Amino acid sequence: MIFHLLYPLHEIYSYFNVFRYITFRTIYATITALMISFIFGPWMIRKLQELQIGQTIREDGPSSHQAKSGTPTMGGILIIFAVIISTLLWANLTMKSVWIVVMVTVGFGLIGFVDDYLKISRHNSKGLAGNIRLALEIAIALFVSVIMFLNTGFSTNVTIPFFKTVLPDLGWGYVLFSTFVIVGAANAVNLTDGLDGLAISPIITCFMTYLLFAYFAGNFRIASYLQIPYVAGTGELSIFCGAVVGAGLGFLWYNSYPAQVFMGDVGSLSLGGALGFVAVITKQEILLAIVGGIFVIETFSVIFQVAWFKLSHGKRIFRMAPIHHHFELKGWPEPKVIVRFWIVSILLALVAVSTLKLR
Repeated sequence: MIFHLLYPLHEIYSYFNVFRYITFRTIYATITALMISFIFGPWMIRKLQELQIGQTIREDGPSSHQAKSGTPTMGGILIIFAVIISTLLWANLTMKSVWIVVMVTVGFGLIGFVDDYLKISRHNSKGLAGNIRLALEIAIALFVSVIMFLNTGFSTNVTIPFFKTVLPDLGWGYVLFSTFVIVGAANAVNLTDGLDGLAISPIITCFMTYLLFAYFAGNFRIASYLQIPYVAGTGELSIFCGAVVGAGLGFLWYNSYPAQVFMGDVGSLSLGGALGFVAVITKQEILLAIVGGIFVIETFSVIFQVAWFKLSHGKRIFRMAPIHHHFELKGWPEPKVIVRFWIVSILLALVAVSTLKLR
């Protein structure tokens, strides 16, 4: 809205021309989201406490986590609010991609909200039935994927990291591939959200990385120089990514150990779904496995644990899954697990950015 209100004034006052630059608007979208988190964060935490919206801890989790029971949850509402307000203020709202990413964020957020609400109202860690939640996630991701597929000029080629000319065209199969990426990202982030600040830290790193990818993909000259797919209008998603970074940093202020509030499924599902969509629209879908390597590791630790438990009749690979609990039970203090995972996340992001030239 700020863009649409102030940029037209550049014809009268030249200094308003600064609002045309995506870099400028991305910086202030980040700051705006951060300020919204700081301003409304304490109020939201108090409200959640008054409404007795507290976290229900799973009984089979580490015993040390029982002390977290009752900590306000559903703080992801604050993140979504900060991200959407900031995006609407600073982005060019004529771009379809901006509205689609908002749709994905809100859609997955609503699924997470219902899941959190059921957990709180039932006073246990089981919310929506797994098959129902998955069906709703697939419906949203499939709908968005079809919209992108039908959009004139959208490529159904898949970019393979480290290779310039290997660009397989999936045709209609891209709709299923895109759906898988979005739903997979949402659930991977959801699995990672188990320690204070553990999920939001790599989320910030991932969105900072895709902020660059969105800007590069939306700039014809840079995309041509780097030999990556050019996607018109994608640059505006840098503003959305910046808003997530700002909101994430603001949320981390309250979510860092010991956490005053948890994001809940409303936060993890919405941010994960949005991350998956941004990866798809920027044509860096497979690279998400590197950028979000922490989420991938967490997900596979659960898959391998469950599969081996069934195949070996009760034996385990890890002391507990997801893998962050394994390190806790090995004696690592919670803050050490969190910081080390964040370090790995930053390293993986650097590797991902390096693939722009290592091809």
